[in-house]
Amino acid sequence: MPAVDKLLLEEALQDSPQTRSLLSVFEEDAGTLTEYTNQLLQAMQRVYGAQNEMCLATQQLSKQLLAYEKQHFALGKGDEEVISTLHYFSKVVDELNILHSELAKQLADTMVLPIIQFREKDLTEVSTLKDLFGLASNEHDVSMAKYSRLPKRKENEKLKAEVAKEVANARRKQHLSSLQYYCALNALQYRKRVAMMEPMLGYTRGQINFFKKGAEMFSKRMDSFLSSVSDMVQSIQGELDAEAEKMRVSQQDLISVNESVYTPDSDVTSPAINRNLIQKAGYLNLRNKTGLVTTTWERLYFFTQGGNLMCQPRGAVAGGLIQDLDNCSVMAVDCEDRRYCFQITTPTGKAGITLQAESKKEYEEWICAINNISRQIYLTDNPEAAAIKLNQTALQAVTPITTFGKKHEAHHSSQNVRNTENDKTTPSESAGAQDSTQLIALGTPIQFDIVLPATEFLDQNRGGRRANPFGESEDSSKNEEEDSLLQQMFVVRFLGSMAVQSDDTSEVIYEAMRQVLAARAIHNIFRMTESHLMVTSKSLRLIDPQTQVTRISFELATVTQFAAHQDNRRLIGFVVHLSETPGEDSMSAYVFESNTEGEKICYAISLGKEIIEAQKDPEALAQLMKSVPLTNDGKFMLLNDQSEEDGTTHEEGEESEA
Repeated sequence: MPAVDKLLLEEALQDSPQTRSLLSVFEEDAGTLTEYTNQLLQAMQRVYGAQNEMCLATQQLSKQLLAYEKQHFALGKGDEEVISTLHYFSKVVDELNILHSELAKQLADTMVLPIIQFREKDLTEVSTLKDLFGLASNEHDVSMAKYSRLPKRKENEKLKAEVAKEVANARRKQHLSSLQYYCALNALQYRKRVAMMEPMLGYTRGQINFFKKGAEMFSKRMDSFLSSVSDMVQSIQGELDAEAEKMRVSQQDLISVNESVYTPDSDVTSPAINRNLIQKAGYLNLRNKTGLVTTTWERLYFFTQGGNLMCQPRGAVAGGLIQDLDNCSVMAVDCEDRRYCFQITTPTGKAGITLQAESKKEYEEWICAINNISRQIYLTDNPEAAAIKLNQTALQAVTPITTFGKKHEAHHSSQNVRNTENDKTTPSESAGAQDSTQLIALGTPIQFDIVLPATEFLDQNRGGRRANPFGESEDSSKNEEEDSLLQQMFVVRFLGSMAVQSDDTSEVIYEAMRQVLAARAIHNIFRMTESHLMVTSKSLRLIDPQTQVTRISFELATVTQFAAHQDNRRLIGFVVHLSETPGEDSMSAYVFESNTEGEKICYAISLGKEIIEAQKDPEALAQLMKSVPLTNDGKFMLLNDQSEEDGTTHEEGEESEA
């Protein structure tokens, strides 16, 4: 007999849309089989109860046997032998039609009873298990929704334990009911073949045994046929017994799994997280806005396909595109006091979708997988190796290196511009003489939020004020803007800052970038604060884009080093040299990510320093103003770099004023 289609018991616990779709095919087949079995049973009962209408009943039975071929079974694979056998039985029934008489007892025992047992036992069992599976599935969905609503901040451990136990019980109940339901559907594919042929085998034998007349006519050619049918039935029954035992053992193995399989977020403290994923699949809660202030959460099945995030509702045949992940960013967010929420942001900076994971492990693996995909690792020849190498690089980055490799020659805007007269050191000489421990001390803490020094904090309280909503500005800030010959604003995100021990070379900036990015990757810090960096001929100011309050400000003369990353052009860093007390100086490196090329910011800072130097000499200032284009109001105009490679475009001759 050909192989029988089966549901995989191993996929019962995951309960993916693909498994549900295949399950619907088996359910459709079972429904068709139930309808056909009822029709066949009616025909057999008519034979059993119609003594005077025996000829008409057997004719109807013959037609019904032929109708099996016309039934549109969803799982009709391997029924060719059953169909051919039923065709032959139909011919036999037609030939025996004129010889039949009342066969009440024999027909009741050998023909009607087996098909009734098949309907009442097997088909009814499948229907009952289907209802139990549906109830268990609904109960699991309700418990998961309740678990997802657990608060994040004021977490009640007792309530969490009760809800987690409720989820585990519901999941276990659904798993057990699904296993039983799948086994019954798999067994039905064997039993339906037996149930179709066994009654007819008993019917035919009863007819031959009951009627002596015509035995010589049929016995010789029917013996071999009936023997082959018996062997076929026994073969199918043997396959069913073997498959039933195999499913029983598999069911026991699947049920005897660890309790953590059913309990969500079972290992919160130290989950085994795979950070090298380039594809991911599983259930997530999707946040949908239903009004101005109202939202709903929907539990859906998500999976990645290439550089796309796909979503497939339960019961759907295929998934649909939700988000293109290429060059997207993902970060953890606080959303409606829910745990494990993260948001995907488009390359343009527009907030995308907000999702919630089931556990900490799923939460971090989804963030890592989306980060890997957004970097287009999946397009490489060996994506797994590329992801592992990227992760290893991040882990190794926290170990200070003792020597520097040869760096690319810095751009003119990232050269050493320390504003001193007596102490002048070239970056190349300094880089050869200093290692990473001389640039940044071991164990130096990293700040991931802007923390103002005490003196600057007082200055901010005195000078920083909210912008007037009616377009009016205060005289002090207005005069400062009018006096400044350079004003250029950039959209940046603060990555981190740390104390450094030297500002003689731009290598200190590269080392600070390496340590800040490594620390963010290892500690899973994805949140970044967006600000506006205002570069003027007097200072660098970091402005809140919503309140227009200056978060932090540095005199341009205190910025002793600045440089952009050679590989990631959007990374920019600078070193600030401050004198806290007489004889004591502090140096700090600040690292940012910009929406534009970092070289443009370096050029603006370099131009500002040139303006400061030129203002000391009127002739030098006049010469500088001739070499750089000016706006109508006499301010310097910044031209775009013609060698842009990141696709960011602006109008040439953009005015430098923000």
